[in-house]
Amino acid sequence: MRYGFVIDQNRCIGCHACTVACKEEHNVPIGVYRTWVKYIEKGEFPDTKRYFSVLRCNHCDDAPCIEICPTVALFRRSDGIVDFDNSRCIGCKSCMQACPYDALYIDPNTRTAAKCNFCAHRVEVGLEPACVIVCPEQAILAGDLDDPGSRISRTVATQKTSVRKAEKGTKPKLFYLGVEGDLLQPTMMEPQSTHLWADKKPGEDLYALAREKKNASTPGAAREVYDVPHPQLWGWKIASYLWTKSIAAGVLLIAAILLQTRHEGGPLLNVASPILALIFLGITTLLLVFDLKRPERFYYLLTKPNLKSWLVLGGYVLLLYGLFAFLWLFSGFVKGSVSRLLSWPTAFFAALSACYSAFLFAQAKGRDLWQSPLFLWHLLAQTLAAGSATLILAFPLFPEAGLAGTLGKILALSLAFSLAMILAEIYLTHVSEDVKRATDLLKKGAFSQSFWLLVIGVGGFFPLVLLISSGFQEGEPNLSYVLASLFALIGLWVFEDLWVKAGQAVSLS
Repeated sequence: MRYGFVIDQNRCIGCHACTVACKEEHNVPIGVYRTWVKYIEKGEFPDTKRYFSVLRCNHCDDAPCIEICPTVALFRRSDGIVDFDNSRCIGCKSCMQACPYDALYIDPNTRTAAKCNFCAHRVEVGLEPACVIVCPEQAILAGDLDDPGSRISRTVATQKTSVRKAEKGTKPKLFYLGVEGDLLQPTMMEPQSTHLWADKKPGEDLYALAREKKNASTPGAAREVYDVPHPQLWGWKIASYLWTKSIAAGVLLIAAILLQTRHEGGPLLNVASPILALIFLGITTLLLVFDLKRPERFYYLLTKPNLKSWLVLGGYVLLLYGLFAFLWLFSGFVKGSVSRLLSWPTAFFAALSACYSAFLFAQAKGRDLWQSPLFLWHLLAQTLAAGSATLILAFPLFPEAGLAGTLGKILALSLAFSLAMILAEIYLTHVSEDVKRATDLLKKGAFSQSFWLLVIGVGGFFPLVLLISSGFQEGEPNLSYVLASLFALIGLWVFEDLWVKAGQAVSLS
C-alpha cells in the first residue's frame, strides 16, 4: 500500500479552498502552510495567461527529510505516508534543508517542524484528506497507488503525469496532470519585487525576464506572481558553528601533525592546543544547541537518535574528540608530553570533526550548492588554516622555539589550497541551475562585494602576501604573522556566512 496524490491542474481554479481546509483541519497558524497555491503568468500583453499549481509534501518513497532527521521525528508509515511526531522534534530545521520541495515549516506555536501528513487521522478511519473533500472541481485525487483498481492508480497508469524534481531521486508520490512545466521548475522564473502595475517604474519592463527567456529559446518565459514566504532557515549561528569547529579541530590536528615530526612539544602544543580545542568545542556545542527551536530537547540526540543522520553522528564525533582533547590536556599538563599513541587517534577525530559537516550538508539535498564534492577538502583546508592562525595568535603566551616559521608555512599552504577550492567551486561547470544561481550571487550578485573583498582579498591573498613577505623566519611571530592570522580568520568566517546564505537563496518551490 502506497498512498499518493494526483492534482489535476486542468481543473484547478486557484481558489485556495485546499489551503483553507488544511489550515482548519490541522489548526495551521497564520503565515505557514501545509498546502498552498502558486501562481505564474506567461506571455506578453495582451496575450497572457495565468497558471496555478498546488504545492505540498510529496510523501517521497525515498524521503531525504527522514534520513537527516536526528531524532526520528519524521518517519514513513507502512502505507507510504510520510508522517511526523512533534513530540520528538528538536527544531533543528535540517529536514527543511533536505526537502527539495519546501514542504516543511516551523510551527510558531509548537516550535517544531510540521508538514502535510496526508490527513493520516482521517485516512485511518476510512475518510479522504480534507483538501480532497473540499475541492469544488475535484482536482485532487488521493488513494492507494499500489491498488490497480483505484482511481488514482488508473489515472497515473493511463494519463501523462509529471512530478517535481525527479532528478533528486526522492521517488515522489505527488503527481500532476496538465501542469505548466515552469511551475515545477522554480529556476525557470525569478521572484518579482512587485506585481502591481501602479508600482511600475518609468521605463521598467515587468516582462523583461519572460522576453529574455523567450528569445533564448528556453522553455521559460514566466514570472512568479504569487507564492507563500519561504524564509532562510540557517543563519549566523550555523556559520559561526562551522568557524569555531574549524578552530577547535585545527589546533589539535596541527599539534598532532607537528608531534609526529618533532621529538617533543612544548607548552604551545602540549597545553595551549587542547585548551583552545576544548574552549572552541564548547562554543561550537552551544551554537548548535541554541540554534534549535527546542533547545531544551537537545539531549534527544542521545536518547532518541537516528544513526543515519549526520547531525547525530557528528554529535558523537564531537563528543569523542572532546574526550581525546581532555586526555591530551591531562597528559600535557601532568606529564609534560603527549605520546604518539594518543596523538594518532586525536588527529583522526580532529580531522573527522573538521570534515563531517560535508556529509551533513550533503544530506541537505534541497540545497544544490552544498552538494559540492570539493566541500570536504575545503573544510579540511579551512581547518588547517584556522588552527595554524589560532596557534600563531596564541604563540606570545606559550612561546615555543623553532615553531613560528613552521606554523606560518602551514597557514600559507592551507590558505592557498582553500582559495583554490573556493574558486574551483564557483567557476567549474555547475551540475544544476540552482548551483549556477547560487554561485552567481557570490561572483556578481548580492554577495559579491563581501565575497571578493573580504573572502578572497582580505581573508586570502592579503594574508598570503604578508606571510610570504615575512620569509617564514623562525622565532617570535612578527606583526605580519599576527595580521595574516587575524585576516585569515576574518575571511574564513565571512566565507562560512556567505556559503550558508547563498545555499539558501535559491527558491525550492
